[in-house]
Amino acid sequence: MSLKKVVFLLVFLCSILGFTQSIELSPLSKVSLLTIGNADELSSKFGHTAIRIQDPAIDKDFVFGYGGFDFNDPLFYSKFTTGKLDYSMTAHRFSSFIDSYRYENRSVYEQTLNLNFDQKTKLFKFLQNNYKEENRYYKYDFLFDNCATKIPEVFSQIFGKSLNFDSSYLKEPSTFRQLIHETLETNSWATFGIDLALGSVIDRKATAWEHQFLPAYVQQQFSHVTIDGKPLISKEEMLLESTTKTNETSFLLSPLFVMILLLLLVVIYTYFDYRKKKRSKWVDFLLFFTTGIAGVLIAFLWFGTDHQSTKINFNIFWAVAPNLIIAFLLLKTNLPQWLSKYMLVLLIFIGIIAILWIFKIQIFSPLLVFVLLALTLRYLFLFQHLKQTKADLI
Repeated sequence: MSLKKVVFLLVFLCSILGFTQSIELSPLSKVSLLTIGNADELSSKFGHTAIRIQDPAIDKDFVFGYGGFDFNDPLFYSKFTTGKLDYSMTAHRFSSFIDSYRYENRSVYEQTLNLNFDQKTKLFKFLQNNYKEENRYYKYDFLFDNCATKIPEVFSQIFGKSLNFDSSYLKEPSTFRQLIHETLETNSWATFGIDLALGSVIDRKATAWEHQFLPAYVQQQFSHVTIDGKPLISKEEMLLESTTKTNETSFLLSPLFVMILLLLLVVIYTYFDYRKKKRSKWVDFLLFFTTGIAGVLIAFLWFGTDHQSTKINFNIFWAVAPNLIIAFLLLKTNLPQWLSKYMLVLLIFIGIIAILWIFKIQIFSPLLVFVLLALTLRYLFLFQHLKQTKADLI
């Protein structure tokens, strides 16, 4: 773990509150919604949402959120990978909260809520009760149950029909994948990995309510919410503005460069293999081994985890798990003739990907085009090579 992460966690751990139900708000109290901007690390790419309750009369300034998790859990990584990790409600002093995001160079935007004293008290008591050890944990889901979705859910649960969520501001709904891409760069390994791991389930249009799995849309939606016929937001201001961030990633390390290089190498080696009527075993091994590993990972995320967003992932048609076994078979000089039929199946699979993509059943990473071209070329070569080998044997 980096020093930056350690310091960030220590600041938060030192700020955890030990308040009890005995704390009561005064009429001077104020409630606001905090929206935190994104950061460079993938875990912070989508921002954060929290509720701030401050009361100068009792010298209290609290921030409540739903993005906590226990790094010390010995099964942390296995739970996170399989989608079984519990997230929790958190409570911090505002001073520590804002300092941590200043250190992280992340913006903090505040929307003051137009609530009367009874409504503030009701919200605060709900949060106090929710913070109890027996109530604070929940099963995290990236799209449908995260730190952002919890906020509108809490307000709906507390204030019910007195709240009106006007979604007319959203002129054209987006798919979940489009929303995820809004905060990511196309030519990045994070984006390529997300498009590889997440299935077709995220390619449907999200409802206005579902857009709020991203903190930025919670912020936008709350600007269009009324309570008892009055605007919920009375004031908006930027508490902390991040400084300009520069992207220092070299193009030579980017996925676009790697994919182009992969295609060029496959084209060159396949051309010379075809001319010399031979086969570069290591090229075939690397292609099949890599796509096989990717296929095993996709199959695991689809069938072996509780993650909803990794289901029905048609990347499995190019990242074919059996390729992991075939890779070692391709190290041999004499190959079984049934492999020609296997190559034909793989070519059909790539055709299926094209159909799924055209009809937008699943949207794949645009960088995948280079991979598919490389695989298609090599599969065609291997199909022809095996056919020629069979003809030579007759």
